[in-house]
Amino acid sequence: MTGGEVAGILVAVFWAILVSFLAVALVRLAQTLKATTKLVADVTEQAVPLLADASATVRSAQTQLDRVDAIATDVQEVTSNASALSTTVASTFGGPLVKVAAFGYGVRRAITRKDMPPRPSRRTVIVGRAVPSARRGKRKKD
Repeated sequence: MTGGEVAGILVAVFWAILVSFLAVALVRLAQTLKATTKLVADVTEQAVPLLADASATVRSAQTQLDRVDAIATDVQEVTSNASALSTTVASTFGGPLVKVAAFGYGVRRAITRKDMPPRPSRRTVIVGRAVPSARRGKRKKD
C-alpha cells in the first residue's frame, strides 16, 4: 500500500465520520423543528379561544365605560343645577334674612339695655394707655 492509498483511506474515513456527525445533527434538527411545529399548532389552538374571550371582555368593558360616562354626565348636570339653585336661594333669601337677623339683634339689644341702668366707663385712655378708674382722680401734685 502506497502513501497515496493510505491518505485516501484516511480522508474517506474522516469524510464518513463527518457525514455521520452531520446526519445526527440534521436528525436532531428535524426533531426540534417537528416539536416546534407541534408547539406552534397547540399555541394556535389555545390562542384563538383566548383571543375571542379577550375580545368579549373588551366589548363588555367598553359597554360599562359608556354607562359610567353617561352617569358622570348626569352627575355633572345635577351638580350644576344644584349650584344654580344654591346661588338663587342665597340671593333671594340671603339679603332679607341677614336684615331680619340684624333687626332682631338690634331689638333684643335695645330691650335689654332699656331694662338695665347704664354702666359707667371703667377705663380712660390717655395717650394710648388705659388708666384704671380708681387712679383717675388721684394724681400727685408736684
